Amino acid sequence: MAKKLKSEIKIAVSVDENNVPEEISWTAKDGGINDEATKAVMLSVWDHKAQESLRIDLWTKDMPVDEMKVFYHQTLVSMAKAFQRATNDEKMSATMLDFCDYFAEKLEITQK
Repeated sequence: MAKKLKSEIKIAVSVDENNVPEEISWTAKDGGINDEATKAVMLSVWDHKAQESLRIDLWTKDMPVDEMKVFYHQTLVSMAKAFQRATNDEKMSATMLDFCDYFAEKLEITQK
């Protein structure tokens, strides 16, 4: 039997007295990331028993709104591309990417 390897990703959050995130950092040693600061994180996991998505969305109180808009846009684009890879549904993926273009246009953010 082959030995199973494990990879670990850690997210550390420092909060104020009201449990509002002040600092967020993450570590993914296999990816060469060690205690790297970030302003926001979104994590989704699938609960196959309940057939539902569970989410953690965190951002620091000093995350600029203009950066949050770009963060959401880039997250939506990556979700559309991941959807295509996971399902091979080119038509829906293209529709999702069209929405991402609309989203960026309405928010007046440039795509990078």
